[in-house]
Amino acid sequence: MDNIARTLRAASIEAVRFYNRLEVTVAQPVPDTPVLFVANHGFGGIIDLNVFAFAAAYDELGVDRELITLTHQIAWTLHAERLIEPFGARPAGRQTALDAFADGNNVLVFPGGDVDALKTWKHRNEILFDGRTGYARLAMEAGVPIVPVVTAGAGESLLVLGSGKRVAKALRLDKALRLKTLPLSVSIPWGVNLGVVGLLPYLPLPTKLDTSVLAPMRPDIDETAGEFAGRVHSTMQAELDELTKDRRPVIG
Repeated sequence: MDNIARTLRAASIEAVRFYNRLEVTVAQPVPDTPVLFVANHGFGGIIDLNVFAFAAAYDELGVDRELITLTHQIAWTLHAERLIEPFGARPAGRQTALDAFADGNNVLVFPGGDVDALKTWKHRNEILFDGRTGYARLAMEAGVPIVPVVTAGAGESLLVLGSGKRVAKALRLDKALRLKTLPLSVSIPWGVNLGVVGLLPYLPLPTKLDTSVLAPMRPDIDETAGEFAGRVHSTMQAELDELTKDRRPVIG
């Protein structure tokens, strides 16, 4: 990571710590071996507060291993690679992850993709992995533990009125950009808009963020990838439910 990237990363972390009053809790130390971090989205495409919250949590863990973040192809389609690759972002893919593990690195994945990243206000406290189980299969193939990381609050950084799934399908965005959603939202500075937020940055409300790094998880004997993925998802949703049960929007 070059000096400019380090400065931007440090500034982003300090912003969520103070502007978003980020609090991080860690259940157990992370193993001193490569691990697969599995995290939920808050809101956003290229820019998501949950990504910055994770970066702050990673610093608090004191892990020395390089982190490779599997990222949606839309970032390269929009030619934003120069902004994100210095932070370890790489196009999401099985081989990318396996190569990272082979090099002794940690890997971060947000399995929900744009379905989780661009969800509505109504679903802001739900983790939407859209039935995806590839992350569990990847961890089992690589022989690495999964460390779930759950962040609450980022879905309150703007008001998302609708996911726009029908519009995205009608426009064939799933074919052109691999996007299943085109959210209708209200944000600063874009006001009421369709699809702008998520593809372009916005000014988030000062919503409070809470991040929990959960205990490492490994598959049980004879557990399938689907069963393991379901257990990971259930554990993460239970933690998000706990983080949000007495929460007041934006205030925390």
